[in-house]
Amino acid sequence: MCSWRYFSNSELVVDFVLAYDEQGKQEHVQRRKTFEASLQQTGLILEREVNQRIHFVKLHVPREVLCQYAEILKLRMPIKDNDEQLPKENIVTNTVQKCLEKCRVTLDRKKFPPQKYQLTAEFSKDKPYLFDVDSPDFFSDSVKITVASYILEREKFGPEDQDRGIKQLIADGTYKAAYPLHDGKIDDAGSKRHLLFHEWASISMCIKFQPIDDIKDYFGVKLALYFTWLGFYTHMLIPASIVGILCLLYGAFTLHSDTLSQDICSLDVTMCPLCDKYCDYWKLSGSCTYSKIQHLIDNPATIFFAVFMSIWAAIYLEFWKRYSAEIAHRWGLTGFDLQAEPPRPEFLLRLSNAKKKKLNVITQLQEPVVPFWRVKLPSIILSFTVAFFWALIALTIVIGIVIYRMSLLTSDALYKDRTSVRIYVVPVTAGLLNLVCIVILNMIYDRLAVWLTEMELQRTQTEFDDSLALKIYIFQFVNYYSSIFYIAFFKGKFVGYPSKYNKVFGYRQEECSPGGCLMELTIQLAIIMVGNQAMNSVMEMLIPFCFKMYNTFIVSKRIEEADTEEELIGCNQWTADYNLSDLQSRSLFAEYLEMVLQYGFVTLFVTAFPLAPLFALINNVLEMRLDAKKFMKYFRRPVPQRVKNIGVWYQVLTVIGRIAIVSNAMIIAFSSNFIPRLVYMLKVNSDHTDQGFLEFSLAYFNTSDFKPGTAPESPTYDTQVCRYAEFRNPPDDPHKYKRPLIYWHILAVRLAFIVVYQNLVSFIVTVVEWTIPDISRKLNDRIKREAYKVNEIIIKNESERTKKRSNTVRKRDSLLSEVGSVYHDAISEAGDVKNHRSTMYYDTGDS
Repeated sequence: MCSWRYFSNSELVVDFVLAYDEQGKQEHVQRRKTFEASLQQTGLILEREVNQRIHFVKLHVPREVLCQYAEILKLRMPIKDNDEQLPKENIVTNTVQKCLEKCRVTLDRKKFPPQKYQLTAEFSKDKPYLFDVDSPDFFSDSVKITVASYILEREKFGPEDQDRGIKQLIADGTYKAAYPLHDGKIDDAGSKRHLLFHEWASISMCIKFQPIDDIKDYFGVKLALYFTWLGFYTHMLIPASIVGILCLLYGAFTLHSDTLSQDICSLDVTMCPLCDKYCDYWKLSGSCTYSKIQHLIDNPATIFFAVFMSIWAAIYLEFWKRYSAEIAHRWGLTGFDLQAEPPRPEFLLRLSNAKKKKLNVITQLQEPVVPFWRVKLPSIILSFTVAFFWALIALTIVIGIVIYRMSLLTSDALYKDRTSVRIYVVPVTAGLLNLVCIVILNMIYDRLAVWLTEMELQRTQTEFDDSLALKIYIFQFVNYYSSIFYIAFFKGKFVGYPSKYNKVFGYRQEECSPGGCLMELTIQLAIIMVGNQAMNSVMEMLIPFCFKMYNTFIVSKRIEEADTEEELIGCNQWTADYNLSDLQSRSLFAEYLEMVLQYGFVTLFVTAFPLAPLFALINNVLEMRLDAKKFMKYFRRPVPQRVKNIGVWYQVLTVIGRIAIVSNAMIIAFSSNFIPRLVYMLKVNSDHTDQGFLEFSLAYFNTSDFKPGTAPESPTYDTQVCRYAEFRNPPDDPHKYKRPLIYWHILAVRLAFIVVYQNLVSFIVTVVEWTIPDISRKLNDRIKREAYKVNEIIIKNESERTKKRSNTVRKRDSLLSEVGSVYHDAISEAGDVKNHRSTMYYDTGDS
């Protein structure tokens, strides 16, 4: 029978594992010997398993070491005799909880019993009255793994000060891997891994809440906080999705009263050709279906939805701050701050031959110095210059796709296609082509960004991650959003008119439909957002699975070659986990990046895609469970890391929310018909209705004014006048084809709308941020109450200890006083003997 997580012939649990290849270099053998000796000196218990080519060193952290390093790491541990309870919930909270239980979305209390809230304090060995150290469950697996990882990152393996840490040993090939163990197989019904896999990572549980406390206990705070944030974000998408659906339904119910789409479908209007020479005149009624679909998006409810989403974004971020503060306090992270970070192993490796070193005043270690002006600054300039160049490449790709769309309009006429190609086929094929280019550029740039950041010689992992995040997000922003910004703000805005078109590379610019460009913007958004999310979901599951299968094949092949078939590779947890992929810090970075990009689609362009929150909601419900399944099944158990919040991503979300206000204002002003229709109703039409708006929005062109070689070669319709979507004077006007005064009125109203909308919504958002405090009053009072209670317990116990010591000292002094008087009387004549005996007695009393 196999023992999955224990030492051989012992009840000691394996807390951490080191793996190495027996066929390594000789210098690696000496490093391992020195490093493992250092680990033993710290008090860790080691056991080696060398019956396979991949050798394992099993580590166990004894209780004395746990006590020592829990104090060093300032871990907050539960105090004993704790009767602190969470504040009672009010009637509204209780009612909501009962409704959720009836809807069966809450957790099964039998499988995930509510954890009792425990008062915590920073651990100290000098305060045994506070902590029940002798309890077998006092130090959790998470604490043991944290302590073991800290020791592994600090111990030396060579003579130099920087020759320390398991990460550097893995980077230079001394060890193959270092990882904590899962608590069992997925099929083992008694393990927490089995419970989380079937009750949390299962798609069938997608509507249920997440067991975030159990996730924290198993994976640590950093990973649990990601799932907590993702779950909170997903729940906040529910009201946004409902409002988006209602706006769409409003458009459907008011379709019969939309005069613009009715006029497009019913009036016999001949439109000017879409390209020179080869394109024919076309009937506006051919875009009837397009105009009806566009009304579902471009209707009066769009303005309300844009304002709602801006306020929603502010409320979401403020509520998340409050909720994360409560979670951080519940998980014992109040007052937590990161300690001085050690240098990255890659940083030390690249500077291993550096001659100049200096003392780090925090860690008291000699570290290599990177000359700022001569090395670091030029590296940073070169790095961001290359990143900027790649952003320009992404823009060039977008320009190429635009030219593709322009050229396709000509081929439309050559192949005698109808307007359906222009309206549907061109946007869809261009969107798919743009998605493919986005994926390819991402794959190339992702590796390039890592190489560029390595070149900058960033000292710590935090500095490295921040620099990398900045490069990748800037590029992703350009890569994903540039084509959407083009359609929203540039397409059809600088076309010109039939006798004087503004051309790009010899091609006429694309024109918007008489109904506007909003529908095409919706198509582009849907393809990129939904297509990218679907592709990411498939790749996130496929890549880890392939890595696991590859690792299993390689290890099994090595065992067969070594003729050790009697040793079963899957007979213990450390060999089973060795086949899994290592969960790098960038793995979680990719998850955050995916969600932040999605948040941009939901907020920046929600005016053009009211169903974006709904698609994001559906994706996230599945994303949570697929990510959970991936981490449980295909990755090794990560080392728990303590963090207070989601870090730099909160600032990114805040900036996106501010940009979204301006973005949606400009989409409404320039990409929809809201402003022209409003001006027409208020200034042009005496009845103040939109009847006749189509006629108002289409300009006249005399076909005799075509330049030579630009008129249709074989026109289907014999017409003297054609129409085009512009505000220009008619052919019979003295200033024909020039801008009329109404055009400038509309432009002024558009600009005024942007200013008013941006300031009004920004003011509302600021009020929301001001009225919702970052920490609730109840939580603030509870933090103060708990700090007071812990201090009272410490003062009370220290006072009692002081009294006991004082009584002991008084008794001893009293005894010494009595004995001293006896000796003084009896030996007063003996001189030196008096001092000798009194000294001897004092020492005995001390002992």
